[in-house]
Amino acid sequence: MSFTIAHLTDVHLGPLPRPRFEELRLKRVMGYVNWKRARERMSDMSALARLVDDMRALEPDHVAVTGDLVNIGLPSEFRRAAEWMRTLGDPRDVSLTPGNHDAYVRDAMPHLAAAFAPWTLGDGDYAHGETFPFVRVRGEVALIGLSTATPTGPLMATGRLGARQIESLGAILKKTGAQGLARVILIHHPPLSRGGPLRGLTDARAFAATVARCGAEAILHGHAHKSMVHHLASPAARVEGGRVPIVGAPSASSASSDPRQRAAYHLLRLERAGDLWRVSARARGLAQGGGEMGERVAPAV
Repeated sequence: MSFTIAHLTDVHLGPLPRPRFEELRLKRVMGYVNWKRARERMSDMSALARLVDDMRALEPDHVAVTGDLVNIGLPSEFRRAAEWMRTLGDPRDVSLTPGNHDAYVRDAMPHLAAAFAPWTLGDGDYAHGETFPFVRVRGEVALIGLSTATPTGPLMATGRLGARQIESLGAILKKTGAQGLARVILIHHPPLSRGGPLRGLTDARAFAATVARCGAEAILHGHAHKSMVHHLASPAARVEGGRVPIVGAPSASSASSDPRQRAAYHLLRLERAGDLWRVSARARGLAQGGGEMGERVAPAV
């Protein structure tokens, strides 16, 4: 059995609408100015459309989007984000976890929950009364979605899981592991303790301790806007060497010339090998110095 997941992240859909007077908040004003001064030139919607076409042509088994669809959390941004999500496929075959830009300010949270509901709906057998973590079992793979999206002050982009989510994650990893499923965690912030005081995941150590104790087979994240791979040792993981790959993808709309940051998506393939799972990856995106889509340097998972 094999299962392929297309991983997109940090879409940052543009153009950014001008906030109405009643939507003005200090952080939104700063974010809007930053978009007009820099981010607008860094996000290529035409490249994003070609990337999605390329991804859909390869017919992955599932699509995972790990947050930051919007920029400053305006209601109109969420409406457009929901429309864009529908272009990726049936919500049953597409999962979403939100990022810090989706939770840009406190009054964005109800819009986030309503707009993204079809892609965060977990399976009933794993329901626990809360949206996150969600679990979606597809074939022999359990997709486990976590939310690190929490409103923060100006100049901050930190994320937080909280004790309840981490405790629920441990129970889910044990249950799905006992069923022999490949456990793939979807999260926006890199679950690394060195993320920094203004941009990192504040409870990364507690997350890592839970995964180390309970096991997982892969972790997909965004936020860093670059292709990156780390590993987490876990004797409970059913991957060769007990090293869980933690894989981050570039922004799916990035117009950067840096090959690690230029618009791309990853294709994570899971194959059963006896009692273990073999994990491999490809990368596809904008070619260096051109607008065509093609193979990129694959993440060393």
